[in-house]
Amino acid sequence: MMANSPVPLSQPPRAETSSQICDRLWRLYLEMLRIRVIERRIAERYGEKEMRCPVHLSIGQEAVAVGVCAHLRKQDKVMSAHRSHGHYLAKGGNIRAMLAELYGREAGCCGGRGGSMHLIDREAGFWGAVPIVGSTMPIALGLALADKRRGGDELTTAFFGEGATEEGVFTETLNLACVLRVPMLFICENNGFSVYTPLSLRRAPDFEFGSYVRSHGSLYFSGHGNDVEEVFALTGQALSAMRQDPGRPCVVEFSTWRYYEHCGPGQDDHLGYREAEQIKHWAERCPLAVARTRLLALSPALDPEMTAAEKRYIREIDAVIENVRSSPMPDAATLQRGVFAP
Repeated sequence: MMANSPVPLSQPPRAETSSQICDRLWRLYLEMLRIRVIERRIAERYGEKEMRCPVHLSIGQEAVAVGVCAHLRKQDKVMSAHRSHGHYLAKGGNIRAMLAELYGREAGCCGGRGGSMHLIDREAGFWGAVPIVGSTMPIALGLALADKRRGGDELTTAFFGEGATEEGVFTETLNLACVLRVPMLFICENNGFSVYTPLSLRRAPDFEFGSYVRSHGSLYFSGHGNDVEEVFALTGQALSAMRQDPGRPCVVEFSTWRYYEHCGPGQDDHLGYREAEQIKHWAERCPLAVARTRLLALSPALDPEMTAAEKRYIREIDAVIENVRSSPMPDAATLQRGVFAP
């Protein structure tokens, strides 16, 4: 797992050497690879019918999670939505606890009660994922407001898809963050589709998202979400802009692509809702392939290390899965524990 940066929101980042930049790309690549291997294994084993919750895989979107979370410290807070595995892992979440949750086991991060869409690990600074579109944004704002009132320097980040920006709660949360001057980071992963519906059928042709965001008083940045170096750099620029204007929230929009179906362990491009030209375009821009090509251009000797790393991650995840499968199920007597209205 990549070590989180110790740079707090209140301090500017230091200049880096070329060696540090190359080392960072290698660490970013390894973290993306780790997430890819884990989710690929989930997809491959889902058919065994031991994971009895829906899964929304982030395969193809790893660069956003990794590039953003590389700037965050353990005490910084993250909230996510239904496609949360990458965010949870990149923020330092416990892989055994995540898989135990998917398998409905007692050792799961929600005690086996919530499944894939209800991950939470406050120890890692991951304050929860909720499947209701856009619903974690106001919760994240509440966390950020509490930190501000306590005088802390923690940063709260909310991840969400572009579909969530069409919910009223996005506008309400962003507006309140601007009015109260709460330094919250909004990360929009724009993969172009709300299930099967493309963005072109959900927004007017002349709608400009950046202008809409700025009209509330928020900072706004946008970039390519399949380039982990660009994600890392752009997130750094956003945090720098927030330091220069304390109390101002920021929305960062990253264009990306999910390679698997909206919900489930398979691929569904055969359904025809995505154009062949689009599929080809994004297939050539796999975030791992982009990073791998750059690394090999810098050092061809890394090729065997990449292969070895993938094999190591496969062994590790398989061992965790077998451990989880033999772990106990939750005690039925605790069924109503944590339920507000039994």
